Amino acid sequence: MTATTRLGPNWFASVMGTGIVANAAASLPLQFPGLRGAATVVWALAAALLITLTCAFVKQWRQHREYAADPVMAQFWGAPPMALVTVGGGTLVLGRDWIGLDSAVAIDWALWTAGTVFGLVTAVWIPYRMMTDHAVKADSAFAGWLMPVVPPMVSASNGALLIPHVSSHQGQLALLMSCYAMFGVSLFATLFIVPQVWQRLVLHKTGPASTVPTVWIVLGPLGQSITAANLLAQPATTVLPAPYGDAAAAFGLFYGVVTWGFAVLWVVMAAALTLRAARRRLPFALTWWSFTFPVGTLVTGTSALYNRSHAEMFAVVAVALYLLLVTAWVTVAMRTAYSMKEPKVGLPERRYTMPTTPESVA
Repeated sequence: MTATTRLGPNWFASVMGTGIVANAAASLPLQFPGLRGAATVVWALAAALLITLTCAFVKQWRQHREYAADPVMAQFWGAPPMALVTVGGGTLVLGRDWIGLDSAVAIDWALWTAGTVFGLVTAVWIPYRMMTDHAVKADSAFAGWLMPVVPPMVSASNGALLIPHVSSHQGQLALLMSCYAMFGVSLFATLFIVPQVWQRLVLHKTGPASTVPTVWIVLGPLGQSITAANLLAQPATTVLPAPYGDAAAAFGLFYGVVTWGFAVLWVVMAAALTLRAARRRLPFALTWWSFTFPVGTLVTGTSALYNRSHAEMFAVVAVALYLLLVTAWVTVAMRTAYSMKEPKVGLPERRYTMPTTPESVA
């Protein structure tokens, strides 16, 4: 990345996509020698990338108001908080092998707190800007609208991992209730947005080829909500009084299976739309990172359903999806690195479709 690069918040999608490769590996029902070690290396890469991008992002802070004013780029303000929380969760799950549990918990608390506050801000700030300032047309809806409202769901999932590390029962209960509330923030916002995305695709089609990868973003809140519902059920069984702990476990399973069914349908639909675009030439753009994190959340969600139900079907699908995730991550990471060799970078023009080149979205 050169000194002339205009660093937008969408670059943090690369941290999300890298971090989920590590976190999803740790959750897989099938573990084999070397997998955890390799996942920890990928977590370290995500952490290094987060530090690098954060330093560069802060350095260019004065330029970022332009991105908030753009109706497309503004949506990607949801990426930085999700990057923080994803790396924080990986620190607790994987990084503790290298730095010890106490250090991992402390780092996760710091990243989770920063990411959660930032994510709650984006969940209000960006929709507010859309309602008051942005010029939004009938065909403007795209799955990127989910980006600002998904961070609280990511915080809910990773917050569940921190509950056992809270010393008091009331502290654990407060964190558990807060995570369920954040689950609701993202869930209901998603229920408003996904129908608009569906309607746009039906009435106005996919638009430019570079917008097609964004259809995969819909998997993000779906897979993350399955993960959150089941991860929160684990501490709920001890923190909540009977019968609510058992009800939380039942909710995790049945909500998860119902949502998983729609997520599988969306995988098939998104894959078909992507293959159709690829046959007509699918130019590389940073939107390709949409192939990674959303698929990774479905991996963790499917693994969580296996742990809850012990249905071998979920174990097989989780492994298959993880192989797809790794393939996508390697491909997108290599294309991103290659595209940076010619740093012709700038702020995208104000328009209502996603930019078509990697340079214009950087």
